[in-house]
Amino acid sequence: MFKPRISALSLALALTSVSLGSIAADDKPIVIGVPVGLSGANSVVAPSVVQSAQLAAEEINAAGGILGRKVIVEVADDGSGAVGAQKAFDSLIFQKKVDVLISMETSAARNAGLPIVAKGKTPYIYTSFYEGRSCSPWMYVNAWVPEQQVPPIVDYFIKEKSAKTIFLIGSDYAFGRGMLDFTKKYAESKGVKIAGEEYLPMDGSDWTAVISKLKAAKPDAIITSTAGGAPNVTLTKQLRAAGINLPYGNLAVDEGTAKGMGADAEGIYISASYVTGIDSPANKTYLAAMSKKFGADLKTPNDLSVPEYEAVYAYKLAAEKVKSTDPAKIVAALGDVKFDGPRGSIVMNKQHHAPLTMYLAQVQADGSVKVISTFKDVDPGLQCPNLK
Repeated sequence: MFKPRISALSLALALTSVSLGSIAADDKPIVIGVPVGLSGANSVVAPSVVQSAQLAAEEINAAGGILGRKVIVEVADDGSGAVGAQKAFDSLIFQKKVDVLISMETSAARNAGLPIVAKGKTPYIYTSFYEGRSCSPWMYVNAWVPEQQVPPIVDYFIKEKSAKTIFLIGSDYAFGRGMLDFTKKYAESKGVKIAGEEYLPMDGSDWTAVISKLKAAKPDAIITSTAGGAPNVTLTKQLRAAGINLPYGNLAVDEGTAKGMGADAEGIYISASYVTGIDSPANKTYLAAMSKKFGADLKTPNDLSVPEYEAVYAYKLAAEKVKSTDPAKIVAALGDVKFDGPRGSIVMNKQHHAPLTMYLAQVQADGSVKVISTFKDVDPGLQCPNLK
């Protein structure tokens, strides 16, 4: 049988090809997938989330990237719902070949995307506050859950507003019902009676019948949990138009959306892990960088966008800790790394969730938020006992 001879030149070229291939692989950009609701209920807040991801990537690239590799942000519209999320997750993981998913989404979108995350074995940092107890070996959460967010509002209404009855209003999906279920149990444990509990579909916009029931119940206070963005705007606008002027706690409104509501938002009580008024060097630096990069196009940084910024850095720290972008190694490291950002020191070490400093605040006439009380390092409680 004829055996071709391999010349020294051919061997050298072959070895050079292998070497260049390795270099090319090392130089390949790290792609961060951001599935987010550019359309649908979350379209009000999604632009601010994208801006935070873009700033983080720009800063990291200016400092040399991650493991010497450039960072690219790949955004996909999930439509704020399950069907759109399936398409967005599938596209990002299997077509765009992203290294990690980092984003806030509706609970419906998150739940639809998680099986695709597991199939693709892709690290996923969920940056949205949510109803809690969503667990996956591939997912970490750096935003608040009910155990961290609800008690400050309920306790304040009881102590400062003498509330003995509370009316609950929500969007009819996992987040709305999950948040209000926790609120109901917590309020009742404090001796408060639930005067009513009403829901509209996530895309619902006519709250007339719900407001009629609210008026008939004559509660001492209202607590709402709607899909972030548009439902907050429509419900609040209609509450104000109906002359409702009760103590009003909103479990889903972010500072950016509140500013967009104008005068309708005045007086709303919120409980958040981020407000723009946090007086720290890290927050001031972040706000200045956002303003410089986006100028007049800047969307108000808020409790849904700031965790996005911090999560991109958490991924960077995890990759540098294990000196790899290998998905399994990344998820093993994400619970150990700590990023000092606008919200302070964040580490997702509580069953893939994070202790957070929470702020009870009230929206002012100009859309700004006034902090009433601060609660340091609030534990997320029992979320995913089968995870570290």
